[in-house]
Amino acid sequence: MAKIYFASDFHLGTPNKSASLARELKIIAWLESIRKDADKLYLVGDIFDFWFEYATVVPKGYLRFISKLIELQNDGVEIEFFIGNHDMWMFDYFTEELGIPVHRAPIERTFNGKKFLIGHGDGLGPGDKKYKFLKRFFASKTCQWLFARLHPNLGIGIANKWSRSSRANTSGEDKYLGDEKEWLNIYCEEQIQANDFDFLVFGHRHLPIDNTLSNQKSRYINLGDWLQYDSYGVFDGNNFELKYYE
Repeated sequence: MAKIYFASDFHLGTPNKSASLARELKIIAWLESIRKDADKLYLVGDIFDFWFEYATVVPKGYLRFISKLIELQNDGVEIEFFIGNHDMWMFDYFTEELGIPVHRAPIERTFNGKKFLIGHGDGLGPGDKKYKFLKRFFASKTCQWLFARLHPNLGIGIANKWSRSSRANTSGEDKYLGDEKEWLNIYCEEQIQANDFDFLVFGHRHLPIDNTLSNQKSRYINLGDWLQYDSYGVFDGNNFELKYYE
């Protein structure tokens, strides 16, 4: 069986043009390295540090990355994309221009008899009520319509400032807090009560995690990020493994 790859939290665009370009080139090199044996690629949210699609305008840059995705598609690799909390204002550009499905909520998939739950992870589990309220507001048609009235130079400038502030507020959370305090771990425990998942794969946490859940069968996998860890997941048909690109 060809391999299935998972990655999240590239945050292309941050913290500045030169650093983002260096990360983009590294990601492209990783994509090239998996090209020989990849069957599917799941990009599990916050691929861009900010993204907003105006009617005729998309954010400048990222052409190298997008071109590499097209190359993989031309080789027969199936690609699916998840929005995260930083790129939630992605609409139909990827689906219409690139033919890449875009998911806004966790999805279920079965590969070689193994059942997966895949999603970005923001707003899941208990706690973080302030963010959940903001997410509902940002996802509303009213908010999106109002933002679209701003000139792109102003709108994207405001959004980039907000994005940097959001990331600063979550800095320092680079240690596992324990099974009973990690919101996504709690969410995964809830999910396996009703569904027989083998792997529950998320991003958002920016920390590579491979945690066996209470049923001693299911595993909560967090893909980490490419700001610090350069981590990704790969499923070979039998086992799921977290790896690090060097």
